[in-house]
Amino acid sequence: MSSRPERPPSGPVVHIPERAHARISRELANFVQTAGSLTLDERRLIVDQALILLEQNYVHLPLKAAMYGVNPVQRLRVLQRRTEKQTEQTMPPEWKFHADISEIFLSLKDLHTNYLLPEPFAGKVACLPFLIEEYSDQDGSKFMVTYVSKGFHVPGFAPGAQVTHWSGIPISTAVELNASRFAGNNLAAQRSRSVQSMTIRPLMVHLPPFEQWVTVNYIGPDGKHREMRESWRLFDSPPGPVDTGTASSAALSQAVDIDTQETNRAKVALFAPRVLAQQSAVATGQPFPGLRPGEIPTRIPIAFRAQEVQTPSGVFGHLRIFTFESDSPRSYVEEFIRLVRLLPDRGLILDVRDNGGGDMRVAECLLQVLTPRKVAPEPVQFLSSPLNLRVCRAARSLDIDFSAWIPSLDQALELGAAFSGAFPATSLAAANSIGQKYFGPVVLVTNARCFSATDIFAAGFQDHEIGPVLGTDQNTGAGGANVWTHDVLCDLMANDPTSPYVPLPKGSSMRVAVRRTLRVGAQSGTPVEDLGVTPNRVHRMTRRDLLEGNADLLNRAGRMLAEEGGS
Repeated sequence: MSSRPERPPSGPVVHIPERAHARISRELANFVQTAGSLTLDERRLIVDQALILLEQNYVHLPLKAAMYGVNPVQRLRVLQRRTEKQTEQTMPPEWKFHADISEIFLSLKDLHTNYLLPEPFAGKVACLPFLIEEYSDQDGSKFMVTYVSKGFHVPGFAPGAQVTHWSGIPISTAVELNASRFAGNNLAAQRSRSVQSMTIRPLMVHLPPFEQWVTVNYIGPDGKHREMRESWRLFDSPPGPVDTGTASSAALSQAVDIDTQETNRAKVALFAPRVLAQQSAVATGQPFPGLRPGEIPTRIPIAFRAQEVQTPSGVFGHLRIFTFESDSPRSYVEEFIRLVRLLPDRGLILDVRDNGGGDMRVAECLLQVLTPRKVAPEPVQFLSSPLNLRVCRAARSLDIDFSAWIPSLDQALELGAAFSGAFPATSLAAANSIGQKYFGPVVLVTNARCFSATDIFAAGFQDHEIGPVLGTDQNTGAGGANVWTHDVLCDLMANDPTSPYVPLPKGSSMRVAVRRTLRVGAQSGTPVEDLGVTPNRVHRMTRRDLLEGNADLLNRAGRMLAEEGGS
């Protein structure tokens, strides 16, 4: 019997007009083949600097080698040797160099530790003009179109259309194959990020897709089977927070998945004009547009959405937190407090799904608002290495204090300890300076795209027993680290003439998980990395959730709040 997948039912084939299709395809193909101008010496420099970061700064290197059987340091040494043998005439195309070094970073399955491609890749996003999402019913997992960009019209292809095949491959298989190509700290995270990257890929962290178009088989709302072909498009990345490259307190407190944050900004630009209009209204002092029933205007629409929701168990507050990134941590925390005070005090659904993190200090400082308990910030550890010890000592010249970690790093060189001592990055005073401001029961909603500062927030929420955690996946993204850029490391060692860090060429960069986080409370000492936060209960997203504003999910959360004493 043949093991080949069943051919999708036949139906009308929808084509883009050939002239437009060819033009769009050429744009991507030409970009892949011609983008970039790194010299051979610049490539060698990138490999050398990557080797320093992964061998001497990367805090999860022992864990990743044990869990995944990888040896990124040796792979970089091999790549280093190959580039030494190359000449300007024999070196491979630039995209191949980026693919080789990206593959080494991706083998770590760590969304904190990245090779960031130079311009012009860094300024572009590859996308298809629609989103697909996964849901479950009695027949198992299915994939549905949930958003279509303005101006994109294909018969039967609209929110609610069910995708069955992707370029001739059954969609579930295509998602599994795609998952193996992308980083993710556990199976749930890999699958979730695979679905996300089927239609949006920031080229800062991903090479452009090598297929110039995809063929999608789908069942429209009218029940008809159809097939369409759609080309990948390129557009300019939406602006994000300004990165000065200096060792500021904000830069040293970053705990963020840059892939998710770049993707979320692209989603807003492509599919959420309402948020852009709200941001503009806040900036110009105009009336807040596009309010939904029960929604409360926010001063930071890119970070928050607050509204009252009616469930069979009662009326509760629903607060989405999309990011912990902020140019003003104080203003961010103040806005969070203002919003929770305006929401019903009988219960709060705090929803951090798809939040890729941000400033770990901001995330940890929010916990006190929700509990009468004294908050213990998560302690963090460096990898024990001579270079990390030098970095901590050199920071003194910039009035940056890592003195708590220096004695254990110094001692570890003699004792052979793998890690430094563990001390909080967020001060105990800051984590408890405000106190409780919301006094009702709280349910936290998570998924596998919660990462970094959001993992830290979810772990703190659970460790301080603030309330139950309701997950739409079996785990959070499991990113437990404070991440620094190569530029920050350069800046920390700027006054040391023997610094091994050299600025990278043409806007390329790297990020490295430099301090790992450990849990407190009942799971004290357990690393967050690759383990994440296991929810108390799991709710699988339904078709109704995707089409009707999370209706079933919010009803489930409402029942949990009622059990906690909300009514």
